[in-house]
Amino acid sequence: MRVKKRSKNRKAVKFYTTCFGFREPYKVLIDGTFVHHLLTQRLLPADETLRDLLSASRTPALFTSKCINAELRRLGKSHAESFDNAQLLATTKCEHDKVVSAVNCVMSLIGDKNPEHFFVATQDPGLREKLREIPGVPVIYGLKNSLFIEQPSVQQRKFAQLDEEKRLNMDISEYKKLLKAASEGKTAASENGSDGEQHERPISSLVKNALGVTDKSKFKRNKAKGPNPLSCKKKKPKLPTVIQNQVATADGEAKRKRVRKRKRGKKDNKQLESAN
Repeated sequence: MRVKKRSKNRKAVKFYTTCFGFREPYKVLIDGTFVHHLLTQRLLPADETLRDLLSASRTPALFTSKCINAELRRLGKSHAESFDNAQLLATTKCEHDKVVSAVNCVMSLIGDKNPEHFFVATQDPGLREKLREIPGVPVIYGLKNSLFIEQPSVQQRKFAQLDEEKRLNMDISEYKKLLKAASEGKTAASENGSDGEQHERPISSLVKNALGVTDKSKFKRNKAKGPNPLSCKKKKPKLPTVIQNQVATADGEAKRKRVRKRKRGKKDNKQLESAN
């Protein structure tokens, strides 16, 4: 189970690093509910615990806000220890003149696209549900003495796929701009009286140059200049005709079969004598 949980968490972190540009050291925005959970389950020190969860080589930076700390203070003695520990964390700036709820503060810090690349650690199910609809917001939560990273939601996967397709494919407006720039470059070259070859260049090639696309390099095949001397058999030197005949006769005599006499047994000799 531990191996499966660790592999799932790594896959989630890899998704956000590749699709949304998360980089180490990671930033983790922690609300009061998560601070209280860490203290009750004794998951301390918090930075080392989150470092193991994210499989990071560097310890992540932990943040709260003044609105989160104010909410913990209002909860009284039951969350006094959580308030004291939350004050030890770094405080990120929120644009609130008056103190608002922790949920509204976190949503304002995340915005529409999470520009600061925060991991949000919370135990609030309502906040987690809201964050699933925003692309590029990984959520960390706890169950008893274990921490988990929520797997990317359907909306986040669709957004990542659309964003990748948008980067790969060119919009019609961008294509028209390139055509316009290419045609302007062509007319400018004709006014300057450049060579006739540049006048006759098609627009597609100009667009390719504007995009920085290079043509495929044409490789020349090396033609065989001659047979490989290592794969050829060496020619035997020719001998004079007289020597060739002598060699042939000697080979013929050597190849003659030797006639072997059959040894007859005693029975064969008796049969021959009786026949005679």
